[in-house]
Amino acid sequence: MSDVVVLDYGSGNLRSAERALAAAGADVRVTDDLAAAAAADGLVVPGVGAYAACMAGIEALGAGPVIAERVAAGRPVLGICVGMQVLFEHGDEHGVVTKGLGLLPGGVTRLAANRLPHMGWNTVRAPRESVLFAGLTEQSRFYFVHSYAMGDPAALAAAGATVTTAHHDTDFVAAVERGSLSAAQFHPEKSADTGAALLRNWLATLPSGD
Repeated sequence: MSDVVVLDYGSGNLRSAERALAAAGADVRVTDDLAAAAAADGLVVPGVGAYAACMAGIEALGAGPVIAERVAAGRPVLGICVGMQVLFEHGDEHGVVTKGLGLLPGGVTRLAANRLPHMGWNTVRAPRESVLFAGLTEQSRFYFVHSYAMGDPAALAAAGATVTTAHHDTDFVAAVERGSLSAAQFHPEKSADTGAALLRNWLATLPSGD
């Protein structure tokens, strides 16, 4: 059973992520202990609300270097929703640009959509080589709640990432996989059986999940 830490840096939605990971087979705990976050088989970076507020929480805890060091060492990290967004170089909300962790190239901007937030179930387009979406079909639906996203899938692909997209008036990055770093714009913990399958796929990549 894999040891997974859900990082508590003051963002919400921690317990639902904890419950979903436990149901998927992880030995999981929610903590702000950076030593535990560094040592765990897998680290989950959640996030809801504003980009700037999430980055402020990460910086106040001093968690940025721990996340970056894990990625540099090839140790699994999973970002969820705004926890995915902060992995990019910056976020632009209401004209305010906030520096991100810079672990993925590009920035997060407002979706060019007529109806925001993008809320509810949507399908995704995952490439065949995706590990996160292995065994899932094109009809699989995931639960989204967001108004901002990374909107340049080609830039990520050019940087060597495996990019999964979704469409809400425009294409945007729904998930990304690069080395030990994985991230989802949707909420797998709120996505019923499809989300559970994705979490099991991620857990299978962890050192104790083989």
